[in-house]
Amino acid sequence: MLSYTRRAEMASRQEPFAIVLGCSDSRVPLEMVFDQGLGDLFVIRVAGNIVAPSQVGSVEFAASRFGSRLVVVLGHTQCGAISATLEELEGAEPSASRNLRSIVDRVRPALEPLVESELAADREALLHLAVRANVRMAANQLRHGSALLEQLAQDGLTVVGAEYDLATGEVEFFDGPVHGSSSAASRP
Repeated sequence: MLSYTRRAEMASRQEPFAIVLGCSDSRVPLEMVFDQGLGDLFVIRVAGNIVAPSQVGSVEFAASRFGSRLVVVLGHTQCGAISATLEELEGAEPSASRNLRSIVDRVRPALEPLVESELAADREALLHLAVRANVRMAANQLRHGSALLEQLAQDGLTVVGAEYDLATGEVEFFDGPVHGSSSAASRP
C-alpha cells in the first residue's frame, strides 16, 4: 500500500527516471512489471505499443520536462494487436472500425516482411518475431522521428526495446545499447 507520506511527496513533483511506452493489455501493468512505485516511471500505454504523434509528444514531454533519459519500448508475448495485424496480413477481413484500423496500420509495416518469409509456416515463431519487429520499429521511430528527441539523445536520452513474457514475468532487453547480459531484468 502506498504511504500517505509518499503520496504527499509526489503530489507536487514528478521525477520519473524512465519513460515506458507499453501496450494497454491489462496483463502488463508497467509499474508492477518493473517493480516501481508512484512517480518512478512516466508510463504511456496504447494497444500494440504503437508510435503515433501523441505518443511521440508524450515522450518529448517527459524527456524535456522531467529530464528522464531512458525510454523503454515494451512489447509482450501474446499481444492482441500483433495477432490482429498478422491475421489481417494472412487474409482475414479488416476491421470496420477506422480507430482499430489505425492501430493495425501502424503495426503492419513491421510485420509484412515476416509474413512474406518462410517464418509464416511456424505461427509461434512468427508471433514471437512479430512482437520484436514491432518493438524495434517503434524504438526506431522514437530514435529518428523527432527533432527534439534526436537533440535530447545528444544529451544522453537512450531508447531501448524489450519484451515481457506473460508466462514467466521476465523482461528481455533485445534492442538498443543495453550493456551486459541480455537476460531477464526487473528494472528498466
